[in-house]
Amino acid sequence: MSGPDQTTTENIKQNPLHEVYSKFRVYYYRDVFKRIQSRELSLTTTEAYCIEVIGALGEPTINEFADFIGISAPNATYKVNSLIKKGYVRKAQSGTDKREFFLQVTEKYYKYWNINKKYMDIVEDRLKQRLSTEEFELFNRIMRMVSTEMMPEVPIPSKGETDSRPDSTEQQEEDGE
Repeated sequence: MSGPDQTTTENIKQNPLHEVYSKFRVYYYRDVFKRIQSRELSLTTTEAYCIEVIGALGEPTINEFADFIGISAPNATYKVNSLIKKGYVRKAQSGTDKREFFLQVTEKYYKYWNINKKYMDIVEDRLKQRLSTEEFELFNRIMRMVSTEMMPEVPIPSKGETDSRPDSTEQQEEDGE
């Protein structure tokens, strides 16, 4: 197989390898959060882990984010507010319940995340070159099974799942909840 065509490129975006890798990574981050020492960059190490968890969870509330990584809501609010100030996260108000806000990653996050995603794309391209179309499709089915059935303790929404959240307005909130 030579280079990917447009249809193949669209399929890559939903490849379960990305989903499984994200689940391993986020599960690991949750376990090591207590032991991380941060270094001062544009993001601290802890902030980098937080932003990856928020991005992987979709659009969690602060409480959902706090529960997932096992910290208090005030501590999560502090971390989220720091990410908001640095431009990696924004709060979007629910269209149906004005008291509820969902965390959304920004374009700045996607620029950061793209660096991490590039190696996964290389490995995926190598798999596509090495495997037949049927083998690659089987690999994807197996990875989806691993992600959905073998990793229930990491509730990251699949890329193909429709968002069950109510419509939210893209209103940036600088205040804590």
